[in-house]
Amino acid sequence: MLRSIIFIFIYTVLTFYSTQALKTVSKGSWLNYVFIFIAVVVLGNFIYQFTFGADEGRVLTRPKSYAFSFFLIMLVFNLVTVLFLFSEDIIRLFFGIYQKIFGTTKVFSFPERRRFLSMIGLGIAAIPFGALLYGMYKGKYNFKVLKYTLEFDDLPDAFNGYQITQISDVHSGSFDNRKKIEYAIDLINQQKSDVLLFTGDMVNNKATEMEPWKDLFSKLKAKDGKFSVLGNHDYGDYVDWNSPEEKENNLSDLKRLQKDIGFDLLLNDSRYLFKDGAKIALVGVENWGRGGFKKAGDLTKAVSNIKSDDFKILMSHDPSHWEDKVIHDDYHYHLTLSGHTHGMQFGIEIPGWVKWSPIKWRYKYWAGIYEVLGQYINVNRGFGFLGYPGRVGIWPEITVIKLKKKGLS
Repeated sequence: MLRSIIFIFIYTVLTFYSTQALKTVSKGSWLNYVFIFIAVVVLGNFIYQFTFGADEGRVLTRPKSYAFSFFLIMLVFNLVTVLFLFSEDIIRLFFGIYQKIFGTTKVFSFPERRRFLSMIGLGIAAIPFGALLYGMYKGKYNFKVLKYTLEFDDLPDAFNGYQITQISDVHSGSFDNRKKIEYAIDLINQQKSDVLLFTGDMVNNKATEMEPWKDLFSKLKAKDGKFSVLGNHDYGDYVDWNSPEEKENNLSDLKRLQKDIGFDLLLNDSRYLFKDGAKIALVGVENWGRGGFKKAGDLTKAVSNIKSDDFKILMSHDPSHWEDKVIHDDYHYHLTLSGHTHGMQFGIEIPGWVKWSPIKWRYKYWAGIYEVLGQYINVNRGFGFLGYPGRVGIWPEITVIKLKKKGLS
């Protein structure tokens, strides 16, 4: 509650300050009144949603997500604008003091604001403003297929050219456009991969969120099957349930849903994938995350039915598990597939030049392929979205990985 009051106070002050730039640029035209009207509506909706809106636990509901996001967008716009205004006001203050002390009239007065500086401030503020709006309108469904080829010395010859499609972090409770999801499902199937691997977070909170989308995800196809693991959101830990039994039933319902969709859910378990008399091991652990995240993953149990010298692919939702536990495990995990970070749904990526997101300050391995001690991990940027109902620069991802045996074409 206190945090919301602080946000509202800052928002109000910054909005008032920003109107000064608009007044300078628009010369008191209707534009200033439109801005004030929009600012008031955004603030009113924010207060309403977080006072009277539906409470679904620590994860934002769809209306709350939009209310918070519009509030944040206006806040960012105001903040950038105010930085320019404040810089100019410091100069105007010193000029007024100078006039008071050294001027001929000895009168303190502020010079008028310079219109071009206000225009520059508003123009720069419009960049993140427009980007965040675009992220909500288009970016969240701007699906990208990212393809990688990874070579291994000990990959069985029969699996040379074997193709994996990975998706992660569906967060079906956030979806609001069926046609876009239909397009994404078709895009996944177009890859014609040998196996499909889903690395957790099918829902935000509750199994019921997946019900409207079950028929679409049931259309996913892969010759050697579809496999999955659980992510931290799948356990229902972010909801105040009426009873422990209700929470347990929710998880049971989600497991049933995954089975109905056609996923073989690996709960600290393993399977073998066979091809032309050869095999590789597929291992799936429950969620294990650094800090306060659930630590249900059990590698020892998961590999109890496979051999140490098997070629191994591990599915583990949180990449901190790979960093903290997997890399230095007695078993060698050739390839680990994770998700969880979403790439923060915000950043800048220009292939071969720059890859940046604020999430890098939290996770060392946060998006794409990494190699440590001869072991690879792919951190998928996520299929869906959570919290902020959009994506800017870090687009929803469908990963396609081709396995190659070194020395074979």
